[in-house]
Amino acid sequence: MTRTDSVFTPDPIDGAPMQALRIALEARAFDEGFADFGVCAPGDVAEAGAKLRRWVEEGRQGDMAWMADRLDWRADPRELWPEARSVIMLAENYGPAEDPLMLLGLPERGSISVYARNRDYHDVVKKRLKRLGRWLIEEAAKCGEQAEIKVFVDTAPVMEKPLAEAAGLGWRGKHTNLVSRKLGSWLFLGAIFTTLDLPKTRAETDHCGACRRCLDICPTAAFTAPYQLDAERCISYLTIELKGPIPRQMRPLIGNRIYGCDDCLAVCPWNKFAQVAKDSAYWARIELTRPMLIHLAGLDEVGFRTVFTGSPIKRIGRDRFLRNVLIAMGNSRDPSQVWAVRSRLDDASPLVRGAAVWALSRLSSHAEFKALAVVDPDPDVAEEWRLGLAETAAREAG
Repeated sequence: MTRTDSVFTPDPIDGAPMQALRIALEARAFDEGFADFGVCAPGDVAEAGAKLRRWVEEGRQGDMAWMADRLDWRADPRELWPEARSVIMLAENYGPAEDPLMLLGLPERGSISVYARNRDYHDVVKKRLKRLGRWLIEEAAKCGEQAEIKVFVDTAPVMEKPLAEAAGLGWRGKHTNLVSRKLGSWLFLGAIFTTLDLPKTRAETDHCGACRRCLDICPTAAFTAPYQLDAERCISYLTIELKGPIPRQMRPLIGNRIYGCDDCLAVCPWNKFAQVAKDSAYWARIELTRPMLIHLAGLDEVGFRTVFTGSPIKRIGRDRFLRNVLIAMGNSRDPSQVWAVRSRLDDASPLVRGAAVWALSRLSSHAEFKALAVVDPDPDVAEEWRLGLAETAAREAG
Protein backbone atom coordinates (compact mmCIF):
# COMPACT_ATOMS: atom_id res chain seq x y z
CA MET A 1 0.00 0.00 0.00
CA THR A 2 1.46 3.38 -0.98
CA ARG A 3 0.52 6.99 -0.37
CA THR A 4 -0.91 8.79 -3.40
CA ASP A 5 -1.47 12.35 -2.16
CA SER A 6 0.87 15.23 -2.92
CA VAL A 7 2.87 14.77 0.27
CA PHE A 8 4.29 11.38 -0.66
CA THR A 9 5.31 9.88 -3.95
CA PRO A 10 4.40 6.27 -4.68
CA ASP A 11 7.10 3.88 -3.57
CA PRO A 12 8.22 1.33 -6.13
CA ILE A 13 8.02 -2.24 -4.98
CA ASP A 14 11.59 -3.17 -5.78
CA GLY A 15 11.90 -6.22 -3.57
CA ALA A 16 14.11 -4.56 -0.97
CA PRO A 17 13.18 -6.16 2.37
CA MET A 18 12.90 -2.93 4.36
CA GLN A 19 10.93 -1.22 1.60
CA ALA A 20 8.50 -4.10 1.38
CA LEU A 21 8.25 -4.24 5.17
CA ARG A 22 7.42 -0.54 5.40
CA ILE A 23 4.69 -0.88 2.77
CA ALA A 24 3.21 -3.85 4.62
CA LEU A 25 3.51 -2.00 7.93
CA GLU A 26 1.54 0.95 6.57
CA ALA A 27 -1.23 -1.36 5.38
CA ARG A 28 -1.29 -3.06 8.77
CA ALA A 29 -1.47 0.31 10.55
CA PHE A 30 -4.62 1.23 8.64
CA ASP A 31 -6.08 -2.19 9.39
CA GLU A 32 -5.50 -1.51 13.09
CA GLY A 33 -7.57 1.67 12.82
CA PHE A 34 -4.91 4.35 12.51
CA ALA A 35 -5.79 7.21 10.18
CA ASP A 36 -2.31 8.10 8.96
CA PHE A 37 1.23 6.75 8.91
CA GLY A 38 4.77 7.99 8.33
CA VAL A 39 8.40 7.23 9.16
CA CYS A 40 11.23 9.59 10.05
CA ALA A 41 14.70 9.36 11.53
CA PRO A 42 15.30 10.13 15.22
CA GLY A 43 17.65 12.96 14.26
CA ASP A 44 15.13 14.78 12.07
CA VAL A 45 13.91 17.12 14.82
CA ALA A 46 17.09 18.91 15.87
CA GLU A 47 15.64 22.36 15.13
CA ALA A 48 12.52 21.63 17.19
CA GLY A 49 14.73 20.47 20.05
CA ALA A 50 16.61 23.77 20.05
CA LYS A 51 13.33 25.71 20.12
CA LEU A 52 12.11 23.61 23.04
CA ARG A 53 15.25 24.38 25.01
CA ARG A 54 14.75 28.13 24.50
CA TRP A 55 11.07 27.84 25.48
CA VAL A 56 11.95 26.08 28.74
CA GLU A 57 14.80 28.50 29.47
CA GLU A 58 12.28 31.35 29.20
CA GLY A 59 10.10 29.60 31.82
CA ARG A 60 7.03 29.40 29.60
CA GLN A 61 6.12 25.92 30.83
CA GLY A 62 4.60 27.23 34.08
CA ASP A 63 3.69 24.40 36.48
CA MET A 64 4.66 21.77 33.90
CA ALA A 65 7.96 20.87 35.53
CA TRP A 66 8.02 17.65 33.53
CA MET A 67 8.81 19.71 30.42
CA ALA A 68 12.19 20.56 31.90
CA ASP A 69 12.78 17.10 33.35
CA ARG A 70 14.90 14.96 31.05
CA LEU A 71 15.08 17.83 28.60
CA ASP A 72 17.98 16.18 26.76
CA TRP A 73 15.79 13.15 26.02
CA ARG A 74 12.86 15.27 24.96
CA ALA A 75 14.91 17.55 22.70
CA ASP A 76 16.72 14.73 20.92
CA PRO A 77 15.20 11.25 20.46
CA ARG A 78 18.71 9.89 19.92
CA GLU A 79 19.43 10.66 23.57
CA LEU A 80 16.25 8.88 24.66
CA TRP A 81 17.20 5.67 22.86
CA PRO A 82 20.53 5.72 20.99
CA GLU A 83 19.84 2.37 19.30
CA ALA A 84 16.73 3.62 17.51
CA ARG A 85 17.15 3.95 13.73
CA SER A 86 13.57 4.87 12.78
CA VAL A 87 10.52 6.49 14.34
CA ILE A 88 7.14 5.27 13.06
CA MET A 89 4.52 7.97 13.60
CA LEU A 90 0.81 7.13 13.67
CA ALA A 91 -2.19 9.45 13.74
CA GLU A 92 -5.61 8.61 15.10
CA ASN A 93 -8.72 10.64 14.28
CA TYR A 94 -11.00 11.93 17.04
CA GLY A 95 -13.07 14.41 15.02
CA PRO A 96 -16.24 15.63 16.80
CA ALA A 97 -19.76 15.21 15.45
CA GLU A 98 -20.64 18.85 16.21
CA ASP A 99 -18.89 22.18 16.49
CA PRO A 100 -17.48 22.43 20.04
CA LEU A 101 -17.71 26.23 19.90
CA MET A 102 -21.49 25.93 20.05
CA LEU A 103 -21.32 25.12 23.77
CA LEU A 104 -19.72 28.45 24.57
CA GLY A 105 -23.12 30.06 24.08
CA LEU A 106 -24.67 27.91 26.82
CA PRO A 107 -23.22 29.39 30.05
CA GLU A 108 -25.21 27.10 32.34
CA ARG A 109 -23.42 24.10 30.82
CA GLY A 110 -19.77 23.07 30.93
CA SER A 111 -17.57 22.82 27.88
CA ILE A 112 -15.19 19.85 27.95
CA SER A 113 -12.46 19.53 25.36
CA VAL A 114 -13.47 17.14 22.58
CA TYR A 115 -10.64 14.70 23.27
CA ALA A 116 -11.79 14.16 26.87
CA ARG A 117 -15.47 13.35 26.33
CA ASN A 118 -15.02 9.61 26.40
CA ARG A 119 -12.19 7.13 27.01
CA ASP A 120 -8.61 8.14 27.70
CA TYR A 121 -6.83 8.15 24.35
CA HIS A 122 -3.55 7.11 25.99
CA ASP A 123 -5.03 3.68 26.71
CA VAL A 124 -6.72 3.27 23.34
CA VAL A 125 -3.74 4.33 21.22
CA LYS A 126 -1.15 2.44 23.25
CA LYS A 127 -2.98 -0.86 22.80
CA ARG A 128 -3.00 -0.35 19.04
CA LEU A 129 0.66 0.62 19.02
CA LYS A 130 1.62 -2.50 20.95
CA ARG A 131 -0.31 -4.75 18.56
CA LEU A 132 1.31 -3.08 15.58
CA GLY A 133 4.72 -3.26 17.21
CA ARG A 134 4.40 -6.99 17.90
CA TRP A 135 3.38 -7.53 14.28
CA LEU A 136 6.44 -5.58 13.12
CA ILE A 137 8.79 -7.70 15.23
CA GLU A 138 7.29 -10.90 13.86
CA GLU A 139 7.41 -9.74 10.23
CA ALA A 140 10.97 -8.47 10.59
CA ALA A 141 12.02 -11.87 11.91
CA LYS A 142 10.67 -13.45 8.72
CA CYS A 143 13.09 -11.20 6.82
CA GLY A 144 15.95 -12.29 9.03
CA GLU A 145 15.96 -9.01 10.97
CA GLN A 146 15.90 -8.80 14.76
CA ALA A 147 13.80 -5.77 15.71
CA GLU A 148 13.42 -4.00 19.01
CA ILE A 149 10.71 -1.42 19.66
CA LYS A 150 9.50 1.12 22.21
CA VAL A 151 6.02 2.66 22.03
CA PHE A 152 5.06 6.14 23.25
CA VAL A 153 1.74 7.97 23.58
CA ASP A 154 2.25 11.42 25.08
CA THR A 155 3.51 9.99 28.38
CA ALA A 156 7.28 10.04 27.85
CA PRO A 157 9.83 12.74 26.95
CA VAL A 158 9.08 12.56 23.22
CA MET A 159 8.24 15.46 20.91
CA GLU A 160 5.43 13.79 18.99
CA LYS A 161 4.40 16.83 16.94
CA PRO A 162 7.82 17.61 15.40
CA LEU A 163 8.34 13.90 14.73
CA ALA A 164 4.93 13.67 13.06
CA GLU A 165 5.80 16.70 10.93
CA ALA A 166 9.10 15.10 9.91
CA ALA A 167 7.24 11.89 9.04
CA GLY A 168 4.77 13.77 6.84
CA LEU A 169 1.58 13.44 8.91
CA GLY A 170 1.03 17.18 9.00
CA TRP A 171 2.61 20.47 9.99
CA ARG A 172 2.63 22.46 13.18
CA GLY A 173 0.13 25.26 12.74
CA LYS A 174 0.32 28.74 14.19
CA HIS A 175 -1.54 27.37 17.24
CA THR A 176 1.50 25.05 17.78
CA ASN A 177 -0.60 21.91 17.26
CA LEU A 178 -0.35 19.53 14.33
CA VAL A 179 -2.60 20.19 11.34
CA SER A 180 -3.36 17.47 8.80
CA ARG A 181 -4.73 17.91 5.30
CA LYS A 182 -6.74 14.74 5.92
CA LEU A 183 -7.87 15.17 9.51
CA GLY A 184 -7.69 18.87 10.22
CA SER A 185 -6.71 19.54 13.83
CA TRP A 186 -8.44 16.53 15.40
CA LEU A 187 -5.74 13.89 15.73
CA PHE A 188 -3.93 11.94 18.40
CA LEU A 189 -0.34 10.89 17.85
CA GLY A 190 1.53 7.74 18.76
CA ALA A 191 5.13 6.72 18.12
CA ILE A 192 6.96 3.44 17.68
CA PHE A 193 10.74 3.72 17.99
CA THR A 194 12.54 0.81 16.38
CA THR A 195 16.05 -0.43 15.73
CA LEU A 196 15.03 -1.24 12.14
CA ASP A 197 16.29 1.15 9.47
CA LEU A 198 13.04 1.65 7.57
CA PRO A 199 12.75 3.86 4.46
CA LYS A 200 11.62 7.35 5.47
CA THR A 201 8.56 9.20 4.21
CA ARG A 202 8.66 12.81 3.07
CA ALA A 203 8.24 15.60 5.62
CA GLU A 204 5.21 17.87 5.38
CA THR A 205 5.44 21.63 4.74
CA ASP A 206 3.52 24.51 6.32
CA HIS A 207 0.17 25.32 4.69
CA CYS A 208 -1.13 27.96 7.12
CA GLY A 209 -0.35 30.86 4.77
CA ALA A 210 -1.62 34.22 5.97
CA CYS A 211 -4.43 32.72 8.06
CA ARG A 212 -4.44 33.65 11.75
CA ARG A 213 -7.89 32.52 12.88
CA CYS A 214 -6.43 30.33 15.63
CA LEU A 215 -4.45 33.26 17.02
CA ASP A 216 -7.30 35.75 16.93
CA ILE A 217 -9.91 33.54 18.60
CA CYS A 218 -7.84 32.73 21.70
CA PRO A 219 -9.83 34.19 24.64
CA THR A 220 -6.74 34.73 26.79
CA ALA A 221 -4.33 35.97 24.09
CA ALA A 222 -2.04 33.03 24.88
CA PHE A 223 -0.18 33.27 21.57
CA THR A 224 2.62 35.80 21.84
CA ALA A 225 3.26 35.41 18.10
CA PRO A 226 2.48 32.85 15.40
CA TYR A 227 3.84 29.45 16.48
CA GLN A 228 4.60 30.74 20.00
CA LEU A 229 2.47 29.85 23.03
CA ASP A 230 2.63 31.27 26.54
CA ALA A 231 1.41 28.20 28.42
CA GLU A 232 0.54 30.15 31.55
CA ARG A 233 -2.18 32.02 29.62
CA CYS A 234 -3.57 28.94 27.85
CA ILE A 235 -6.95 27.74 29.14
CA SER A 236 -5.92 24.12 28.64
CA TYR A 237 -2.97 24.73 30.95
CA LEU A 238 -5.03 26.69 33.47
CA THR A 239 -7.80 24.09 33.75
CA ILE A 240 -5.68 20.94 33.49
CA GLU A 241 -2.03 21.45 34.42
CA LEU A 242 -2.21 24.25 36.99
CA LYS A 243 -2.49 22.75 40.45
CA GLY A 244 -3.36 25.83 42.50
CA PRO A 245 -5.92 28.62 42.21
CA ILE A 246 -6.41 30.04 38.72
CA PRO A 247 -5.12 33.65 38.62
CA ARG A 248 -7.99 36.06 39.22
CA GLN A 249 -7.39 38.07 36.06
CA MET A 250 -7.73 34.93 33.95
CA ARG A 251 -10.95 33.59 35.48
CA PRO A 252 -13.48 35.75 33.61
CA LEU A 253 -11.78 34.82 30.31
CA ILE A 254 -12.31 31.10 30.84
CA GLY A 255 -16.06 31.30 30.36
CA ASN A 256 -17.67 27.87 30.74
CA ARG A 257 -14.61 25.85 29.71
CA ILE A 258 -14.17 23.34 32.53
CA TYR A 259 -11.54 21.03 31.03
CA GLY A 260 -9.32 22.23 28.22
CA CYS A 261 -10.12 24.51 25.31
CA ASP A 262 -10.74 23.74 21.63
CA ASP A 263 -11.16 27.25 20.23
CA CYS A 264 -7.91 27.43 18.25
CA LEU A 265 -8.40 23.90 16.90
CA ALA A 266 -12.06 24.35 16.00
CA VAL A 267 -11.61 27.43 13.79
CA CYS A 268 -8.86 25.96 11.60
CA PRO A 269 -9.98 26.09 7.93
CA TRP A 270 -8.33 22.72 7.31
CA ASN A 271 -11.09 21.14 9.37
CA LYS A 272 -13.21 21.22 6.22
CA PHE A 273 -11.43 17.97 5.43
CA ALA A 274 -11.89 16.57 8.94
CA GLN A 275 -13.95 13.46 9.55
CA VAL A 276 -16.05 12.35 12.48
CA ALA A 277 -14.15 9.76 14.55
CA LYS A 278 -14.85 6.22 13.42
CA ASP A 279 -13.86 4.63 16.73
CA SER A 280 -16.73 4.70 19.24
CA ALA A 281 -14.15 5.10 22.02
CA TYR A 282 -13.94 8.74 20.95
CA TRP A 283 -17.65 9.42 20.54
CA ALA A 284 -18.83 11.82 23.20
CA ARG A 285 -20.61 10.25 26.15
CA ILE A 286 -24.02 11.85 26.42
CA GLU A 287 -23.44 13.00 30.00
CA LEU A 288 -20.24 14.81 28.95
CA THR A 289 -21.59 16.42 25.80
CA ARG A 290 -23.50 19.29 27.43
CA PRO A 291 -23.22 18.73 31.20
CA MET A 292 -25.10 21.04 33.56
CA LEU A 293 -22.68 22.88 35.83
CA ILE A 294 -25.07 22.53 38.77
CA HIS A 295 -24.94 18.75 38.49
CA LEU A 296 -21.13 18.66 38.32
CA ALA A 297 -20.75 20.98 41.31
CA GLY A 298 -22.39 18.38 43.52
CA LEU A 299 -19.83 15.65 42.90
CA ASP A 300 -18.07 14.22 45.91
CA GLU A 301 -14.92 12.12 45.59
CA VAL A 302 -16.78 8.87 44.97
CA GLY A 303 -19.13 10.51 42.49
CA PHE A 304 -16.24 12.10 40.60
CA ARG A 305 -14.40 8.80 40.26
CA THR A 306 -17.57 7.04 39.17
CA VAL A 307 -18.42 9.56 36.46
CA PHE A 308 -14.89 9.84 35.11
CA THR A 309 -13.65 6.27 35.31
CA GLY A 310 -11.56 5.62 32.21
CA SER A 311 -11.57 9.32 31.31
CA PRO A 312 -8.50 11.59 31.05
CA ILE A 313 -10.37 14.03 33.29
CA LYS A 314 -9.85 11.69 36.22
CA ARG A 315 -6.14 12.48 36.34
CA ILE A 316 -6.61 16.08 37.51
CA GLY A 317 -8.66 14.93 40.50
CA ARG A 318 -11.97 16.05 41.90
CA ASP A 319 -10.71 19.25 43.57
CA ARG A 320 -9.16 20.78 40.47
CA PHE A 321 -12.16 19.80 38.40
CA LEU A 322 -14.60 21.42 40.83
CA ARG A 323 -12.38 24.52 40.88
CA ASN A 324 -12.97 24.75 37.12
CA VAL A 325 -16.70 24.11 37.44
CA LEU A 326 -17.11 26.83 40.05
CA ILE A 327 -15.17 29.35 37.95
CA ALA A 328 -17.56 28.58 35.08
CA MET A 329 -20.55 29.03 37.40
CA GLY A 330 -19.27 32.43 38.43
CA ASN A 331 -18.94 33.34 34.76
CA SER A 332 -22.50 32.23 34.04
CA ARG A 333 -23.94 35.27 35.83
CA ASP A 334 -26.93 33.04 36.58
CA PRO A 335 -28.31 33.69 40.11
CA SER A 336 -30.15 30.36 40.05
CA GLN A 337 -26.79 28.67 40.55
CA VAL A 338 -26.07 30.39 43.86
CA TRP A 339 -27.41 27.53 45.96
CA ALA A 340 -25.05 25.04 44.30
CA VAL A 341 -22.10 27.38 44.79
CA ARG A 342 -22.98 27.93 48.45
CA SER A 343 -22.94 24.18 49.04
CA ARG A 344 -19.22 24.20 48.29
CA LEU A 345 -18.27 27.00 50.70
CA ASP A 346 -17.50 24.47 53.43
CA ASP A 347 -15.84 21.94 51.14
CA ALA A 348 -12.88 20.10 52.65
CA SER A 349 -10.62 21.37 49.85
CA PRO A 350 -9.31 24.96 50.14
CA LEU A 351 -8.97 25.01 46.35
CA VAL A 352 -12.70 24.31 45.97
CA ARG A 353 -13.70 26.73 48.74
CA GLY A 354 -11.67 29.53 47.18
CA ALA A 355 -13.27 29.03 43.78
CA ALA A 356 -16.70 28.91 45.41
CA VAL A 357 -16.08 32.23 47.15
CA TRP A 358 -15.07 33.85 43.86
CA ALA A 359 -18.10 32.44 42.07
CA LEU A 360 -20.39 33.63 44.86
CA SER A 361 -18.95 37.14 44.61
CA ARG A 362 -19.91 37.17 40.93
CA LEU A 363 -23.46 35.91 41.51
CA SER A 364 -24.46 37.81 44.68
CA SER A 365 -25.11 41.34 45.85
CA HIS A 366 -22.68 42.87 48.33
CA ALA A 367 -25.15 42.38 51.18
CA GLU A 368 -25.76 38.74 50.29
CA PHE A 369 -22.06 38.06 49.95
CA LYS A 370 -21.20 39.83 53.22
CA ALA A 371 -23.85 37.86 55.09
CA LEU A 372 -22.13 34.60 54.12
CA ALA A 373 -18.56 35.71 54.80
CA VAL A 374 -16.59 33.62 57.27
CA VAL A 375 -13.07 33.58 58.65
CA ASP A 376 -11.37 30.80 56.73
CA PRO A 377 -8.20 29.19 58.15
CA ASP A 378 -6.63 28.93 54.69
CA PRO A 379 -4.89 32.20 53.73
CA ASP A 380 -5.77 31.88 50.03
CA VAL A 381 -9.46 31.40 50.81
CA ALA A 382 -9.41 34.22 53.36
CA GLU A 383 -7.98 36.48 50.67
CA GLU A 384 -10.77 35.46 48.29
CA TRP A 385 -13.32 36.61 50.89
CA ARG A 386 -11.49 39.91 51.38
CA LEU A 387 -11.22 40.65 47.68
CA GLY A 388 -14.79 39.51 47.09
CA LEU A 389 -16.13 41.94 49.68
CA ALA A 390 -14.17 44.77 48.09
CA GLU A 391 -15.26 43.87 44.56
CA THR A 392 -18.96 43.45 45.33
CA ALA A 393 -18.96 46.79 47.17
CA ALA A 394 -17.18 48.51 44.28
CA ARG A 395 -19.55 46.98 41.75
CA GLU A 396 -22.62 48.32 43.53
CA ALA A 397 -20.99 51.71 44.05
CA GLY A 398 -20.78 51.96 40.28
